[in-house]
Amino acid sequence: MAVLDQLTSQKAIELESKYGAHNYHPLPVVLSRGEGVHVWDVEGKQYYDFLSAYSAVNQGHCHPKIVEALTNQAATLTLTSRAFYNDMLGKYEKFASEYFGFDKLLPMNTGAEAVETALKMARKWAYEVKGIDENKAEIIVCENNFHGRTTTIISFSNDPVARKNFGPYTKGFIKIEYDNLQELQETLENNPNVAAFLVEPIQGEAGVYVPSEGYLKAAKQLCEDYNVLFIADEVQTGIARTGRLLATCGNCTCENKNCESTPDVKPDVLILGKALSGGAYPVSAVLANENVMNVIKPGNHGSTFGGNPIAAAVAMAALEVVSEEKLAENADRLGKLFREELSAFADKNDLVKLVRGKGLLNAIVINDSEDSDAAWKICLKLRDNGLLAKPTHGNIIRFAPPLVITEEQLRECISIIKNTMADF
Repeated sequence: MAVLDQLTSQKAIELESKYGAHNYHPLPVVLSRGEGVHVWDVEGKQYYDFLSAYSAVNQGHCHPKIVEALTNQAATLTLTSRAFYNDMLGKYEKFASEYFGFDKLLPMNTGAEAVETALKMARKWAYEVKGIDENKAEIIVCENNFHGRTTTIISFSNDPVARKNFGPYTKGFIKIEYDNLQELQETLENNPNVAAFLVEPIQGEAGVYVPSEGYLKAAKQLCEDYNVLFIADEVQTGIARTGRLLATCGNCTCENKNCESTPDVKPDVLILGKALSGGAYPVSAVLANENVMNVIKPGNHGSTFGGNPIAAAVAMAALEVVSEEKLAENADRLGKLFREELSAFADKNDLVKLVRGKGLLNAIVINDSEDSDAAWKICLKLRDNGLLAKPTHGNIIRFAPPLVITEEQLRECISIIKNTMADF
């Protein structure tokens, strides 16, 4: 069989099962093309994409401006490594630093790499600036977090699937309850060696848990009171997904004045990935001001591909699309519509327990146990009806369409979801 021969869905699934590691459990649909809010399988059936590659495709599939930036740069210069300068990285660092309101940017490739970068930076800052004794620094994290699956990150996860049989685990982390300011304050009071507090503004993988109003702002203030870095992992919530440029909002440059809330928090360290490239190329970044970023010296950290010319060109185009097409404003407006419609439906349907979220990052909790397969079966029916979504944590279905979706398209998708749930 020639590599480029057209495959059937069944054959593609069989090939992955036989030759690929079984580290994912995909919904059984084989996609071969995407444009905007739609994707098509190998047999030509069209679907609405309501996962957006876990919010990496906020700008829509194959956005022409992003694709053009990628292809133009790919035909010019792809990689130099950081052994030499290239003519794109400095422009990107300036553009993104000013875009998000920070002094400096450290480029990486994936979200997990960016989280690891932030952890290293926080520890070095703790020893060289705060004055904690070497190898004593601790970092506070939240239960039910998801920051990636590297060895260090799973060390402070409480997901047994991610952790079991991957030890020994990395030390230096304190887990507290998410959205619990009292426990955060008590932990800071009782642990003078805390370097940082790492938090997701909304816990996406855990089931789209939105914290209490004012939680982020109060947590940031506690970090300031105890001279601790506030690290926001906005790999999934950033780049307009929640109705603001950033879920933390403190340095938001969008013009949306009618958001559901304004936490007004500027992290000490901001972690970005996923939609930083519009899903076209692996791009992630850590942003901070000089008082934190300057602890990183030559040889301390790096990546052969981090900051490559393609990544720089793609990221600038992706961020320009967010501003030019007012994607934060669209996410805010249509997210409210989505929750209003589905919440009203939930009031009349025993299958749906509740609807929650912010912007176009939302979840429906099915009225069943976490170990039930009801949510998975509903997603199979949604697929049959032309909409792709995926369960998380058993009985929760996450809905996160590309932010370029129109109101007409969203209303059609709401009808698909309602009808599928009603028939289930």
